[in-house]
Amino acid sequence: MKALFLLFHGFEEFNGISKKIRYQVSALEACGMEVHTCWLDDDHNHKRRMIDDKVLCDYGNGLGGKIRKRTGLGCIARYVNEERIGFVYIRYDHNANPWTIALLRKLRKSGVRIVMEIPTYPYDREYKGLPAPYQRILLVDKCFRKQLARYVDYIVTFSDYEIIWNRPTIRISNGIDFGQIRQKTSGAPAGNEVHLIAVATMHPWHGFDRAIRGLIDYYTAPHTEEVYLHVVGYGVPQVVEGYKQLVAEHGLEERVVFHEALFGSALDALFEQSHIGIGSLARHRSGIEHIKTLKNREYAARGIPFVYSETDSDFEQMPYVLKAPPDETPLDIGRLLRFYHSIDLDPGRIRATIEQRLSWQQQMQEVIDRAFSKP
Repeated sequence: MKALFLLFHGFEEFNGISKKIRYQVSALEACGMEVHTCWLDDDHNHKRRMIDDKVLCDYGNGLGGKIRKRTGLGCIARYVNEERIGFVYIRYDHNANPWTIALLRKLRKSGVRIVMEIPTYPYDREYKGLPAPYQRILLVDKCFRKQLARYVDYIVTFSDYEIIWNRPTIRISNGIDFGQIRQKTSGAPAGNEVHLIAVATMHPWHGFDRAIRGLIDYYTAPHTEEVYLHVVGYGVPQVVEGYKQLVAEHGLEERVVFHEALFGSALDALFEQSHIGIGSLARHRSGIEHIKTLKNREYAARGIPFVYSETDSDFEQMPYVLKAPPDETPLDIGRLLRFYHSIDLDPGRIRATIEQRLSWQQQMQEVIDRAFSKP
């Protein structure tokens, strides 16, 4: 069967979201689908709607291009009809509006099965404190999202919600393409140094400030081990600058290292020298208690123990996971070190706990099976 993976943005090589989408596409193909990817190319402000590596629609430059990329969606419906696409998987981008509603209405009339993934739900509180343009996005989304959902067969979620916007959900976990994630070769620390690694496109709910404040407390008291924090990636400028200012105010520049976004061998090398992963520490800021983040799974696939503060049902009982309280207290570095020295650090054993149950192929097969059942 032909399938279309539809997204409303482009790809960045280092971006975790981009990597996840490519893993999902590969998994759908492994499940027997012929998958084509519809995405938005923005090359030097020139907007083009793409199907794989071919141009579907050229929207042009400037303001006109910006407007047409949002309103000119009829080309997608025509492509689905002409190519006899039977399954459309949409990655939702908080972009419910009259034009996306019209698109889904046309797709529904074509008889295709439609599922829509909401990567994080609920998400309204993620906009708290963001500038006015973001608030306008949320306002429009609130006006139209339930109407958009009427044309969807199922909503894919990584939460525990059985119904979202009056539509039934398919509840899955974020998965891993194990062929793309390199396992660490050793879990043992080097001398008295312990390196923490925090990888994300940073937003307030990642809460890496809690880890930095934990290091502030740790270094103001007697200590026997040198602890370093590696923060990897870009993010909301105010958030990243806030982290850097906190580090500078307390003289931690030598112990908190900010890296640009890394991928491939450079990221592999940094993981090889790291001992503990820092997951999200502040999902409570966005009102989320239950979530199955991609980062937790990537840490486990690397074979590295990690800490997080939400509820992730795939890892709650794992011995290599430390739960931080879901509040604003600094991360307890002393407790983290005691945990680290008390567990089996063999990377292969950590990775083996998820290999059979959290592959992307398994997760996407669940989506396909449910998508073609009656809601």
